[in-house]
Amino acid sequence: MNWKTFFAMLARDAHVARRNAIQLLMQTFLQPLLFVFIFGKVMVGSGYMPQAYKSLLLPGIIAISMVFTGVWAVAMPLIAEFQWTREIEDRLLAPIDVQWLAVEKVIAGMLQALVAGLVVLPLAWLVLGRGVQISIGTPWTFALMILLVAGFSACGGLALGCSIDQQHIGLMFSMVMTPMIFFGCTYYPWSALKPFPILQKIVLINPLVYASEGLRATLVPQFQHLSLTAVLIALLFFDVLLLVVGLRRFEKKAVS
Repeated sequence: MNWKTFFAMLARDAHVARRNAIQLLMQTFLQPLLFVFIFGKVMVGSGYMPQAYKSLLLPGIIAISMVFTGVWAVAMPLIAEFQWTREIEDRLLAPIDVQWLAVEKVIAGMLQALVAGLVVLPLAWLVLGRGVQISIGTPWTFALMILLVAGFSACGGLALGCSIDQQHIGLMFSMVMTPMIFFGCTYYPWSALKPFPILQKIVLINPLVYASEGLRATLVPQFQHLSLTAVLIALLFFDVLLLVVGLRRFEKKAVS
């Protein structure tokens, strides 16, 4: 393993991310902050939603921002490099194992997802204004949670980026990302689906449910949420599963 090459590639991806910082900020924060403003500010301010909904909404918005950023940061460059810029061919010539190229992409995506989550937290809090009651009771649990959420987003981006053709990018967002968000317990807790018992069980195959409920458990534990232990186990499972699938798909595309 050539660590010098690995970190050089990581530094290059960080440089590209900094160069496209404004575009990345718009892609990452515009939609979540609009949802925060409409549902958390307008709907609450007009009396259609209770004041407590602000606090309930914030963890879901953080989860969306992190997942969207990690998937975008890994999947989109991979689709481009494999299918039209062919930049991946230069990387494959580097003195490093093929799978470590994919791991570097995942780590770069995780870092961007972490930045997105940590930045959107104060931004959304400022938009929502007074009445938001969040608390990080156990910082180590919160740190582990956002690491697992970032890992899920980046590993998911690796699996999607190595599985989707460029002409199907729109389909990826309409058929994968959109249902994941709306059935990911981002705008409501998992317990709100109790009147729909079948749907409540089906959504448990959606990893975003565990990201939203996990952040809700660590930031606003006063609301109902899934067991923290179950959330951590589920996120770890999805991280490993998506990483294994992504590595296999990456190696298959790289050698074909």
